[in-house]
Amino acid sequence: MSARPARPRARARTRTEPEAKARSLLKRRVELTLLRDRAHYDALVMGAVANARVSVWIATANVKELRVEAPIGSRARARGRYMSFLDLLDALAARGVELRLLHAGVPSRAFRAELRRRSRPPIEMRRCPRVHLKMIAVDGALLYLGSANLTGAGLGAKGEGRRNFEAGVLTDDDLLLDEMQATFEAIWTGAECKGCRLRPLCPGPLDQLDKIPLR
Repeated sequence: MSARPARPRARARTRTEPEAKARSLLKRRVELTLLRDRAHYDALVMGAVANARVSVWIATANVKELRVEAPIGSRARARGRYMSFLDLLDALAARGVELRLLHAGVPSRAFRAELRRRSRPPIEMRRCPRVHLKMIAVDGALLYLGSANLTGAGLGAKGEGRRNFEAGVLTDDDLLLDEMQATFEAIWTGAECKGCRLRPLCPGPLDQLDKIPLR
């Protein structure tokens, strides 16, 4: 699948219920690239995400510290060293890329430790216990949907025989991008909170962001 020039991501508009239902039932043929196991790391993490120019939106159930290869041409790369995924996000944030992470569980201790090393986290994080979708949207132009969580074992960074068996698809289809970015935005902004039956157990409803500070 050939990559298209990145386009600025348009804010998702609010959908009516009939409109959303019609879109979700729509059957169509789209061009997809299948990612399995190590391909998540090569094509998604070090390919699409590392080269983002506008935005990266990540939805995941679990968040763990992920180690990635140091940049090509660096001394660390020549020595075969790895760095935190958050270091990669630091570089993206410095270029003005919008970074969002929507997650369900409490991030791992190692991930939280990496966050504390920074005076300012490179990525905005919001938590919803109902999030189980695994999605990455890059530049509003490329969409990953699959089984992989934001972990080293999930995204293929661990060695052969240690990483998870994962599968997902990568597409530049406009309709799928619009649908899933609208889904992400609805959760992110708290639009799904009002009718949520798990609200009493929620660590911080997203529709109360102006009243309850989240970490």
